[in-house]
Amino acid sequence: MGRRSDALRKGDLREQALLDAAEELLTRTGFERMTVEDIAKGAGISRGSLYFYFGSKHDVLAALVARTMVDIVQDAARAAEDTATPPPQAIERALDHTERMWREHGTVMRAAVEQAAANPAVGRSWDETVEAFAAAMREVLVRAGLPDGDAPTDAGALARTLCWMTERSYYRACAEDGDALDRTTQTLREVWLRVIAAQAH
Repeated sequence: MGRRSDALRKGDLREQALLDAAEELLTRTGFERMTVEDIAKGAGISRGSLYFYFGSKHDVLAALVARTMVDIVQDAARAAEDTATPPPQAIERALDHTERMWREHGTVMRAAVEQAAANPAVGRSWDETVEAFAAAMREVLVRAGLPDGDAPTDAGALARTLCWMTERSYYRACAEDGDALDRTTQTLREVWLRVIAAQAH
């Protein structure tokens, strides 16, 4: 049992090393120029050994996107469950966390957007993540006093639209230089907070 557990741990570590190598290559060369051989070399294993874990570089990307999305989904869950934090502060925390993810893993997240149509696994992972965040932010908007119904102007529809707007805004900002991400967060914060403020009048 101990040997098997050790083997599993080594396998997990090797898989994580492959994903780390792929993320580094995405930053340096982009997805189109990234090769299976480069990923294997970056992880310190043979190309043949890589195929024990992944069938192609598309599979590697799907796993890398899924790993990155875990943190976002967990943050969304915390935002939905944290009823003690006032909605404006909950929104600010969510945006700050999202900006940090784009800052730290922007190449992965941009690749997810760009490869979503060609790679169904990536597309599903990305869509499910944004929808999970929208569901969490719906709870925040409901706590702010927005109607919890199915109308186009109720919390659910607004949260979904705002989350997809947020996704696209960060996607574009991530490709720009300077303080684009920070400025985007400021703009998005203003939009979200105005939605809440409108409910108070």
